[in-house]
Amino acid sequence: MQERSLSAVEGEVWNKVKMKVLVADPIDKKAFDAIKKFAQVKDATKLSRASLAKEIAKHDVLIVRSRTEVDEKLLSKAKKLKGVVRAGVGTDNIDTEYCQDHKIQVLNTPEAPSVSVAELTIGLMLSLFRKIPQADAATKNKKWLKGELKGNELFGKTLGIIGFGRIGPQVAQRARAFRMQVFIYDNRANSAQVREFGELVNLPELLKRSDIITVHLPLTPETENMLMDEQFKLMKDGVYIINTARGPIINEQSLIKALKSGKVAGAALDVYWGETPFKSKIMKFKDKIILTPHIGASTYEAQERIGDLLVEKVRQLARDDKYIQWS
Repeated sequence: MQERSLSAVEGEVWNKVKMKVLVADPIDKKAFDAIKKFAQVKDATKLSRASLAKEIAKHDVLIVRSRTEVDEKLLSKAKKLKGVVRAGVGTDNIDTEYCQDHKIQVLNTPEAPSVSVAELTIGLMLSLFRKIPQADAATKNKKWLKGELKGNELFGKTLGIIGFGRIGPQVAQRARAFRMQVFIYDNRANSAQVREFGELVNLPELLKRSDIITVHLPLTPETENMLMDEQFKLMKDGVYIINTARGPIINEQSLIKALKSGKVAGAALDVYWGETPFKSKIMKFKDKIILTPHIGASTYEAQERIGDLLVEKVRQLARDDKYIQWS
């Protein structure tokens, strides 16, 4: 992480009355210390929901990750709040409509974890195709299953990428290194934008032709339950599904049915329909699924980039409200 971006910027003059920042979820220590240089920062990561609601009334900025639900009930206590900064990609845990109506800025750091999520996606594909988790577990249990764990190559397979914002192109670039054919669906993209990565197709065509389907979309009313029974019927028998985006984009019951019938040969998920998958019936398909605890952005590099961007977002809010001025 560049020291300059986490310290005072030349030419800035700080107001003696510093902006008050409330940190509700854990953030990178370097970022926390950097914000302390130009703001009053309170660590609220261990506070109860009720205590957080009391504290938010005293603060100008709230920093969260995915854990804290920034809903109307919490925001209604925030009499001074100027901004909510989400250290991460989505803002679906923030009531953005309420914030807009009450002139509270909502900022996030979507660009920071793109490489990490893309690399995890490729890792999950390899793990599914080569049965790496099963091989590891069996060998550690002194079972030699060399003959039983025959897998497949990614080479020559067709990858369907749903969503082509920041992460989709990173996945496509890496897939092409495996000589995979890449189909892309994104109603905001055009052929010229995706030509170097693959072929832009409509969703039904992608579903019909892909050996592996990976999802890289935000969760919105339009994308929720985007893949349901009707869409699974279009897929190849024995398709593989990867989801490192948001759980509810894929309908839970539809995926369970598809795993049970064999329509889906395997699925790798880093996101779920709740905080964990522990209460889902998907847990029954142990030999067909890989489940990870939302580790898409859990690399040292991504966390440093998130911290770096987080400092800049908070600093910008401080400038906007004249807590920091240019000399």
